[in-house]
Amino acid sequence: MTNAFHEEKQKFPIICIGGANVDKKLYIKNERVYQTSNPVKSSRAVGGVARNIAENLGRLGEEVVLFSVRGDDPDWSDIYKSSSPFMNLNHVTKFENSSTGSYTAVLDEHGDLSIALADMDIFDHITPELLMKNTDILIKAKCILVDLNCSGETIEFLCDFTSIHSIPLVIIPVSSPKMNRLPKTLSAVSWLIVNKDETETYMNIKINDKKDWENSVMSWLELGVKNVIVTNGSQGVMAGVENGELHYYPAIETPMVIDVTGAGDSFCSGVIYSWLQKKELDCVINSGLVNAHKTIMSKYTVRQELSQTQFKLDMEEFLNEKVY
Repeated sequence: MTNAFHEEKQKFPIICIGGANVDKKLYIKNERVYQTSNPVKSSRAVGGVARNIAENLGRLGEEVVLFSVRGDDPDWSDIYKSSSPFMNLNHVTKFENSSTGSYTAVLDEHGDLSIALADMDIFDHITPELLMKNTDILIKAKCILVDLNCSGETIEFLCDFTSIHSIPLVIIPVSSPKMNRLPKTLSAVSWLIVNKDETETYMNIKINDKKDWENSVMSWLELGVKNVIVTNGSQGVMAGVENGELHYYPAIETPMVIDVTGAGDSFCSGVIYSWLQKKELDCVINSGLVNAHKTIMSKYTVRQELSQTQFKLDMEEFLNEKVY
């Protein structure tokens, strides 16, 4: 696959709107010392919630368009190189005198986060005006997915647009502080995949036990969301559907955790992939859990061996209770 996708063939792509950035990690070798130079090891990988999900779905054989913004810099070159085989990047808009999004984490000698630095200002350029210039491609979407790197105004626009044109809308939060970008009514939302902390922030509640967890899912449904998943790390996930039913799924035990980066994005991708194939709810949720489980055992944010064939094998393994 190359990025030379033909627009005419792309009648019904999945459109992913939001973050595409470079993730940098700096590992301090010795005890941290302030106000001086600290020797570090470093690593970098391409990231961004919308971009990560787009790559997962592209590897699974879906036609995917990434709608994002970028600077004219080496960070974008890295993103382009890693992403172009799996998605259409023709709708990523360049902004001069802006930096491509980046996230830099500094980890201390124990591997704990010391400080994280996010340069995400460029995503303020994903405006309703920019989207309106691209309605010709948006209207062809079989599904639109947006992350909360986008402004509240942009999310509102997409809620209206997808409602008018009967396009399924999936919203993926990025972090608790960005939950205030969600609109007050969520009746346009086909799926909201959110974690416990983000739910607590938005609802101004504490989830202390399973009953609180169930109530939080019901609260999301009452706001109009058709399907919602509230994830809770190793505790598993709780899903709520349009008819008000709640379903609990335990996490898959992962004895060998290599890197949890990208696990949430791979979970979302598995869910969306199986849902668009009209699978039953159990299969939809388990698809997310299996993809996340396999990603945690990989050193990559998006596992490199992922493909339609591999994913089918992974699901068969799971169903035979042989997930390793």
